[in-house]
Amino acid sequence: MTDTPTRTQTDERTRTAPETESDASAETTTERAHCPECNGRLIADDEHAETVCADCGLVVEEGEIDRGPEWRAFDAAEKDEKSRVGAPTTNMMHDQGLSTNIGWQDKDAYGKSLSSRQREKMQRLRTWNERFRTRNSRERNLKQALGEIDRMASALGLPDNVRETASVIYRRALEDDLLPGRSIEGVATASLYAAARQAGTPRSLDEISAVSRVDKAEVARTYRYVIRELGLEVQPADPESYVPRFASDLDLSDETELRARDLLATAKEKGIHSGKSPVGLAAAAVYAAALLTNEQVTQNDVSEVASISEVTIRNRYHELLEAEDGAAV
Repeated sequence: MTDTPTRTQTDERTRTAPETESDASAETTTERAHCPECNGRLIADDEHAETVCADCGLVVEEGEIDRGPEWRAFDAAEKDEKSRVGAPTTNMMHDQGLSTNIGWQDKDAYGKSLSSRQREKMQRLRTWNERFRTRNSRERNLKQALGEIDRMASALGLPDNVRETASVIYRRALEDDLLPGRSIEGVATASLYAAARQAGTPRSLDEISAVSRVDKAEVARTYRYVIRELGLEVQPADPESYVPRFASDLDLSDETELRARDLLATAKEKGIHSGKSPVGLAAAAVYAAALLTNEQVTQNDVSEVASISEVTIRNRYHELLEAEDGAAV
């Protein structure tokens, strides 16, 4: 005859079951806190999304989810300002990208065209949205200037870091009240010119003025005024920084580009670069290097790419070749 469990025994089993499960989870937590091989201390490697042992290097867990923010914060205030969701802030927009843009397409979420009544409604919303985005003259000024900086940087092929730096320089000029008596386009162009030189991707004044709405003299005058008043540290442009762009536009080989760099390095050692235009020296070095490597390039081709006269190229490339011959002797 089989013994049937009593009610008391069944209650005891029911009470002990959860205790057993909790003990198992506690053991699992303990195992995760220490290495299962050497009982060493575990550390989290956020860069590789792994949990590894600090003593033996065993990878305990991998493919973990990074629950941190998408960008870094360098102080507590910056950490509080930045949110995990949404696009990061940028100085290239007058409101730092915090506002909402209403698209120009008159379509709904399914791609269907809106009715005439809905289109009128969306147009009114766009108008009010623009009014709210630029609530005062300072924001309208900033919006126009940053639009000019973005337009000119796109025409000159400048990267985003140069646009960001130019936007910061213009904001500083606006805060220091440097704009009265000067045009918005002039200060924006000067800011972009200074930012390009600071980033090591300089553009000549002729190239800058070609895409600007102001003339070369005003750009140069405003540039000197801005860097003086803001105390910007802008190093003289290095002729070698122009060589890769000129060589790429002329479709020259890497050997020619390297030869041009060597010519400029020799010119610096001889001191013949002092007081001369870096754009002219770079153009002359590219032309001289093309002659030395038997590349088919004319002075007119280099002149059009560098926006410099052929007379300057002829004068400078003779000086570079003489310095090269003197160094060889």
